[in-house]
Amino acid sequence: MIIMPRIRNNICLSAHPDGCAANVRNQIEYVKNQKKITGKKRILIIGSSTGYGLSCRIVSAFGYGARTIGVAYEKEGSEKSPGTAGWYNTIAFENEAASENIESYSINGDAFSNEIKKETIDLIKRRFGKIDQLIYSVAAPVRTDPVSKKLYSSVIKPIGKKIKSRSLDFLSGVITEKTIEPATEEEIRDTVKVMGGEDWSLWIQELINNNLLARGFTTVAFSYLGPELTRPFYREGTIGRAKEDLERTAGLINKKLGKLDGKGIVSINKALVTRASAVIPMVSLYISILYKIMKKKGIHENCIQQSFRLYRDYLSCDNPLQGSNIDTKNRIRLDDFEMRGDVQEEISEIWKKINNENLSDLADLEGYKDDYLKFFGFNLENIDYDKSVRLAI
Repeated sequence: MIIMPRIRNNICLSAHPDGCAANVRNQIEYVKNQKKITGKKRILIIGSSTGYGLSCRIVSAFGYGARTIGVAYEKEGSEKSPGTAGWYNTIAFENEAASENIESYSINGDAFSNEIKKETIDLIKRRFGKIDQLIYSVAAPVRTDPVSKKLYSSVIKPIGKKIKSRSLDFLSGVITEKTIEPATEEEIRDTVKVMGGEDWSLWIQELINNNLLARGFTTVAFSYLGPELTRPFYREGTIGRAKEDLERTAGLINKKLGKLDGKGIVSINKALVTRASAVIPMVSLYISILYKIMKKKGIHENCIQQSFRLYRDYLSCDNPLQGSNIDTKNRIRLDDFEMRGDVQEEISEIWKKINNENLSDLADLEGYKDDYLKFFGFNLENIDYDKSVRLAI
């Protein structure tokens, strides 16, 4: 079957198997071309199939040969319809790891569920004995509570007041303005339930209960702060409330890990093009402007570059999770280039005057579109997209 991008409301509904494999190989090649690093050898990645979870798995496995277990919830391809990008990414990762005799295991299922936690724990006992590190990189829109079985759904809304926001349709290249109504109290609670730190904490507790954490164990989850420009919608909205809960959870996990000389921490990362950012009002336009400025200044980083820097500077040194760029709230600040004063000042000035007429001059629309399509295996070099491909792999 010939697979082309099918995008509706900034959401891509298709993925290209060969393109996803090429995207994984490109990330692996980037890591191999960097200076060698050392780090933890037995790593569990929750949310390992796309974005930061996938890139962290690549850095650890191909940067210094770590043994990894990846957990992700993806749809398998069939003869009639493509699977998700994460499904093809995971297959590509496993193939590349096997070719270099790097031990890896992948579990496909709902990481929120008790069943997948048990399956993962049983695998750790059989193959690893204990683990040295857990990367938590789950970005799901819904969550079923493992005890009550109630389904919770997250929303992307402001809190307390409605907000008028400009957003970018990156396919048409048109800026539109939307009014977003504030979230209800129930929507706020549900978003925290889905996107906050509860499940991260449950994973750590289950691993502790089964005596599976090695001394010096570390765990990292990902968050985002953003500038004043997006604060009313992002950090002060429902997503921000969930991220605050995630960061509070890191403190609780630290206390649990004290006896193991372990540590839990949150990494505040740079704004990147992802499945989620493409549908968040205001953020898509902000990222397009940000990319333009950071590329001009030579400080732009993509996902694999950010993840490599995270490992090189914080997770793979002699004193892990130590560094000058950890803030007073015990957070790694990988957003340091994005939040530089000169970068944010330029963004603020451009934001005041950008419109549909000058969009292509003031924002990196093509770069945004290219990153988004590559996320799903499109726009990769040396891939014949007119060629029929097997969807079931």
